[in-house]
Amino acid sequence: MAEEKKEVDIYRDTPVRLLGYANEVGESFRALTPIWFVRATYGVSSAYVVADTYDKASKMSKQPGATQRTVTHAAVDTLLWQALASVIVPGFTINRVCAASLLVLAKSLPRVPLATRKWVTTAIGLGCIPFIVHPIDTGVHWAMDGTVRKYLDLSEQPNKE
Repeated sequence: MAEEKKEVDIYRDTPVRLLGYANEVGESFRALTPIWFVRATYGVSSAYVVADTYDKASKMSKQPGATQRTVTHAAVDTLLWQALASVIVPGFTINRVCAASLLVLAKSLPRVPLATRKWVTTAIGLGCIPFIVHPIDTGVHWAMDGTVRKYLDLSEQPNKE
């Protein structure tokens, strides 16, 4: 009995997916590193988003009956979802968690050296990453399902027009 092989999506099923989290790491280290480092991590995450978008559009174009419309809709869906779920929302979330923790540490522990408070802030930011992924992904799916996806043709087998 032959097993059906499931295609591996390198952008979702392999360690390449971790590149999408580079900006959260950058935001966690913002207090300790120069701004160019943080911006570079956004570059890495953005490159991941663009590569995944290209991959999904290419796969859709190879589907029987694919049209330019369905390929474009697959690309738009992937680009929006990845931009929101991999870059914008988690980057903002970690940025605010770190900013708040640095402020709270400064107010509550003013005698602790600034360098120590910055390292604690970085640890808090890094520690939050695994806990924000699923809720953000779920929230972005919910938001897109209720808005933009209502207008996109995202069928597995594109309709012939």
